[in-house]
Amino acid sequence: MKRLELLIPPPLVMLLSGLLMWLVSEIFPALTIAWLHNVAAAVAIALLGIAVSLTGIATFKRARTTIDPKHPTEASSLISSGIYRYSRNPMYLGVLLVLVGWMFYLGNLLSILGTFIFIAYITRFQIIPEERLLEEKFQAEFLSYKNNVRRWL
Repeated sequence: MKRLELLIPPPLVMLLSGLLMWLVSEIFPALTIAWLHNVAAAVAIALLGIAVSLTGIATFKRARTTIDPKHPTEASSLISSGIYRYSRNPMYLGVLLVLVGWMFYLGNLLSILGTFIFIAYITRFQIIPEERLLEEKFQAEFLSYKNNVRRWL
């Protein structure tokens, strides 16, 4: 399983999760619930997710460190300011919010599985390996950050 670590880019994981959510909603239309299908909530949550992700990206860009999720060892500095005071992974949190918005758009109860699959995959094969490499690179500084800021929110 270690060979899957840092292999699939997170945007592709998001697209595959979203596709699975749509597929499930098509296969099980009886689980589509009118009150769950809420376009306004879907758009608001997705826009919030985009804003959270872009804020994380902008913070990395200002610090002139890599945003490439496949090469966390190229990080030139440990970012713990701005949105990173509240979440160690605001870019992934933003993507998760986009998927939650998609779930509301689809209005299907089973489509929530896609969000759980995204969380499980990203945590195991992206975040944990990233954190392991950042701990090696930034040592006590990263451990202190990790102990004070939650992984997601």
